[in-house]
Amino acid sequence: MHHSQINADIRKLIADGTVLPAHPLALTAERQLDKKHQRALTRYYIDAGSGGLAVGVHTTQFAIRDVGLYRPVLELAAETAANWTKRPLAMVAGLAGPTRQAVTEARTARDIGYHAGLLSLAAMKSASEDEIIAHCTAVAAEIPLVGFYLQPAVGGVILSSRFWQRFASIDNVIAIKIAPFNRYRTLDVLRGVAAAGALDRVALYTGNDDHILLDLMLPFDLRDKGVTTRTYFKGGLLGHWSVWTASAIKQFERCKQARHKDSVPADLLALDARVTDCNSAFFDVANNFHGCIAGCHEILRRQGLMQGLWCLDPKEGLSPGQKDEIDRVCREHADLSDDAFVAANLSKWLA
Repeated sequence: MHHSQINADIRKLIADGTVLPAHPLALTAERQLDKKHQRALTRYYIDAGSGGLAVGVHTTQFAIRDVGLYRPVLELAAETAANWTKRPLAMVAGLAGPTRQAVTEARTARDIGYHAGLLSLAAMKSASEDEIIAHCTAVAAEIPLVGFYLQPAVGGVILSSRFWQRFASIDNVIAIKIAPFNRYRTLDVLRGVAAAGALDRVALYTGNDDHILLDLMLPFDLRDKGVTTRTYFKGGLLGHWSVWTASAIKQFERCKQARHKDSVPADLLALDARVTDCNSAFFDVANNFHGCIAGCHEILRRQGLMQGLWCLDPKEGLSPGQKDEIDRVCREHADLSDDAFVAANLSKWLA
């Protein structure tokens, strides 16, 4: 499937920028798929106003592939979304593994009705740049691609600006999630896309949880041979946005309104630090992100959107001290939560 075949409204949604929460995985105490709460999560993100969903990604747990849940989880999200709303939603499927696996997953996602694939390169750590580009090109032959610069702490590969220039030159690339949690490497991607002449075709999405709001509101000036090109992040695809989503969408809209202006309100700039503080607890920065998935689960459990923190890997859970940190940010940043919104709608989503 070529990106020209995507529904025009959805293609415009992705290109203009939107909120794409990374969909978690709801499990029972027996670590089996909890369909009731999984559906409730999908409905929550839609009613919060998300522009789409990212399913089968890191937040959904890559281990779904090892237990036969990849297709069922993607199908459940797609079916739930189609039955819950008629407005356009951008459905992005996580793609992982070596080339044969990633191509197979791309075909699966395409056949279910997903519009694009977010391609993890974690399995390509020992590959050369030429081999990685060949890998990406093969997968792009099956489905439009969203590139993924994943931070090394959770399995990402360090990639050069030249790599991103070559990647952005692949015709079926429509966006890149930039999530190295590193300003230098973030600029490498932007410079690469600009050098490919692809800024009009490839939408930039932040996944930088340490600077979410700044990425979304500030201009980036790129210089080449004395010529300045100004660009912006268009949207975000974030595990952080799997929680307090209704509030995150309001923040996103404020950031969009602040773009292209000569000044940005100081309180909006300062809000970036508060959001980052929340993320430090949810994503377990103190323990090198070990509890990042369980931390998001904890917020959803407190709201009733999940029954527990269970992950497919029994070793994954909250780190020592992480619950106290979550308690702290929930207390200090209570106005950033969407607890009231969830409480008012939870019974409907669980029905």
